[in-house]
Amino acid sequence: MKVIGINGSARKDGNTSIIMRIVFKELEKQEIETELIQFCDKEIAPCKGCFACRGNENCILKNDFFFECFEKLATSDGILLGSPVYSADVSAKMKAFLERAGVVVATNPEMLKYKVGASVSAVRRGGGMIAVDTMNHFLLNKEVIVAGSTYWNIVYGKDIGEVLNDDEGVRNMKNLGQNMAWLLK
Repeated sequence: MKVIGINGSARKDGNTSIIMRIVFKELEKQEIETELIQFCDKEIAPCKGCFACRGNENCILKNDFFFECFEKLATSDGILLGSPVYSADVSAKMKAFLERAGVVVATNPEMLKYKVGASVSAVRRGGGMIAVDTMNHFLLNKEVIVAGSTYWNIVYGKDIGEVLNDDEGVRNMKNLGQNMAWLLK
């Protein structure tokens, strides 16, 4: 089994990556393979609305990182989406990825059906619920079974590493990883 993590942060190995790795550690304890994809140095263009993906099971445009990333997501058993909060929602790259992936899956129904998924957000102050909702709406609308935890999947911290000071948030990420592993197994 394998879980693909998609990190929409502009910062490589920043707070979003840190909390995603906490979830991954719990999955790995259950012998579930993980891979973290970071968008920080990748280009993800928005959907062009051409619908040429119908029957192709991926976007036909291969001039950015979307094609490779979506292929890994489509062949995984689980999906962990992560984004920091920018302007009270997910990052622009995560939004572009979700819109494009949404069209690919909508034109190729059941591609993600019964995969296990979850969404997490690293926040400085506010907007975390909106970001998690944005990512969860994608998962739920594509028939992914969404794992929950003991509280909202948000961890607070501004500077890189500060999320580790949010004890409740860290516990929540560990629990989320355990719940994802249980669902996957």
